[in-house]
Amino acid sequence: MTRVLLVDDDVELAAMLREYLSREGLETTAVHDGETGVAEAVSGRYALVVLDVMLPLLSGVDALRRIRQRSRVPLLMLTAKGDDVDRIVGLELGADDYVPKPCTPRELVARIRAILRRSEGGEGLAKGGPVTVGQLTLWPEKRLAEWGDRQLELTSTEFNLLIVLARSAGTMVSKRELSEQGLGRPLARFDRSIDVHVSSLRRKLGTLADGRSCIQTVRGLGYQYVRE
Repeated sequence: MTRVLLVDDDVELAAMLREYLSREGLETTAVHDGETGVAEAVSGRYALVVLDVMLPLLSGVDALRRIRQRSRVPLLMLTAKGDDVDRIVGLELGADDYVPKPCTPRELVARIRAILRRSEGGEGLAKGGPVTVGQLTLWPEKRLAEWGDRQLELTSTEFNLLIVLARSAGTMVSKRELSEQGLGRPLARFDRSIDVHVSSLRRKLGTLADGRSCIQTVRGLGYQYVRE
C-alpha cells in the first residue's frame, strides 16, 4: 500500500479520513501537531503528505517551510475555504496542490492520486529521452532538471509543468492544458495555482541573454517557454 502522512489537529476528522484513505489503498498515519508532522514528513517513509494550515505548536505554513528545507516529498495543503493568502503562500513555499476545507474524502483521494501519478511521472510525462532547450535540460525518467551545470530543486508539480512547457518550447500552452497535464485536474475558475507555480519556476530558472525570463506570459491565455 502507498503510505500517506496526514497532519491535522482535528482528531475526529483525521480518524475518519484515515479510515477512508485506508479503504482506498492508501496506508495513512495521522499526527496532530506541526512539529511531529515535520519529523514524520522528512523521515522518507511516506509517498505523500497531507498538511493542514491550522496546527498547534507549529503552523502548517511554518511546517511546510521546514519540510521543504529537507525534503521534496509531494505535499498537499488543506486550507480554509476562500483563504487565498494561505493557499498562495503554501504554493510559493513548495506545496504541490491544495484542497479547501471542508472537503469530501472522495475529493481528497482524487487530489492525492493525481499528485502521486505526476510525482511518479505517470501519463506520458516520463516518456522519451532528455529534453534540452537552451541552458535547460530535463531527464523525464529520472525527474532531474539542470540549468547549465546547476541542478534545479523542483517540486514534482514544478517539474511536470516545466516538462510540458519545454516540450512545447516556442508555442503557447494554455492554462487549461497546464492544469490537466501538470496538476492532473481540470482548471477551476479563479484558480491561481498555475500562476503561482510558474512564478516559482521563474525564480529558480536562469534568464535569457537579454535578461528576460525564459517563461513568458501570453496574456489571458497561458504561457510559453522561449526557444533561444
